[in-house]
Amino acid sequence: MRILAVGAHPDDIELACGGTLSKYSKRGDQVVMAYVTNGNMGHKEIPPEELAQIRKAEAKRATEIIGAEMIWMDYADEWVFSNRETREDFIDMIREARPDLIITHLPDDYHPDHRQVSQLVFDASFLASVPHVKTTHLAHEKVTPIYYMEPPAGQGFNPTEYVDISDTFQLKRQMLACHQSQVKWLKEHDNIDFLEFMETIAKCRGLQCGVAYAEGFRRANVWPRVVAQRVLP
Repeated sequence: MRILAVGAHPDDIELACGGTLSKYSKRGDQVVMAYVTNGNMGHKEIPPEELAQIRKAEAKRATEIIGAEMIWMDYADEWVFSNRETREDFIDMIREARPDLIITHLPDDYHPDHRQVSQLVFDASFLASVPHVKTTHLAHEKVTPIYYMEPPAGQGFNPTEYVDISDTFQLKRQMLACHQSQVKWLKEHDNIDFLEFMETIAKCRGLQCGVAYAEGFRRANVWPRVVAQRVLP
């Protein structure tokens, strides 16, 4: 299988589904991690242009831990909007990745970039299969199933499926720890220990499904995206 995870910011994917992506990679699936923005607003001291380069390097290190491919879309942090140009970019990104499954943000997530990315991915995943919609890459052969990863802290999110990440939790932790600029930023901006925050969520979801650590997902139950078999690992 080819798995495409699309996150608005560098670290979103690692926080919400890093353990699941690690399981896919360990079993031999091809994982693509697409980062929509360059995260250039996520610090109070480092200038945006410099921060964008730091965050790209952090994301690259995270993908390398599990041997994933990286797509860097390089949009400005906090300024993701839906228009024709952006939609075409997302269509082409999906066509480049050619996924069998897409994981992305919940439509009503807390951050405006997350919500925009969720809708753009949903719309583009259908249009990616339409041959007359022309982009750099050829049309995809299918309308790809979508699973929504849970928002930070998980308020109001009730998973429909869980993935036991007990055997890949340390890989998830290593991936998230690559984003050192955000470990510092979240401590200063939100008074959050980023790695402890992640572990608390994983333990909570694990408690709900009877394992040490888990990640929760919600399937997009919209035709023609529903498949009969389980596709999460």
